[in-house]
Amino acid sequence: MPFYVSPEQQMKDKADYARKGIARGRSVVVLQYDDGILFVADNPSRALHKISEIYDRIAFAAVGKYNEFENLRLGGVRYADVNGYTYDRRDVTARGLANLYAQTLGTIFTETNKPYEVELVVAEVGDTEASDQIYRLTFDGSVADEHGYVAMGGQADAVAEALKARFEEGMSLSAALRAAVQSLEAQDSDRHLEAKALEVAVLDRNREHRLFRRLPAVRIEELLGDSAG
Repeated sequence: MPFYVSPEQQMKDKADYARKGIARGRSVVVLQYDDGILFVADNPSRALHKISEIYDRIAFAAVGKYNEFENLRLGGVRYADVNGYTYDRRDVTARGLANLYAQTLGTIFTETNKPYEVELVVAEVGDTEASDQIYRLTFDGSVADEHGYVAMGGQADAVAEALKARFEEGMSLSAALRAAVQSLEAQDSDRHLEAKALEVAVLDRNREHRLFRRLPAVRIEELLGDSAG
């Protein structure tokens, strides 16, 4: 006898499955600062990146299953390269990438037995803080236009609550990094995150051409120790 599961129950089971998988991962924080957008991941691995450049002014951050979000990242890079080459580099936007990812994730969630266990942020730095774009995408293809800060993975609610208390508009890079790290540490009162356990990158609006850059451990230590910032 065939086993029947209602569509509503099937969607709920898939959503619960994806949420549990994402919650098992380590957290990532994305927040605006005075000169751009900061990405901070609780990630001691030097080989498996959670934060990556997609295009000139656009970066990608993810939590969940590495092989799944890496497939999405590569698809986004291909999309950006083809559109930038075929049309104009200015036609490649975070909004366009977010729409692409939303369609892909939505299709996978509804049409396959196993949803992707991923959550993403696609961010584009603008000429001013007001023109920055940050889009958060969940496993079912839902898109949210975020402002200020985003926390994903692990105990995301606890991290977001800590960020809410610490975030201020126009923060310096060092102040934003300290706020991000302290918020990540809020998941566990006994946890102290050192520079070597962090993956940190920025989209710096003051740079030319490619605005994405990774921060080495030495620079992270300097910024965390800069009480003047």
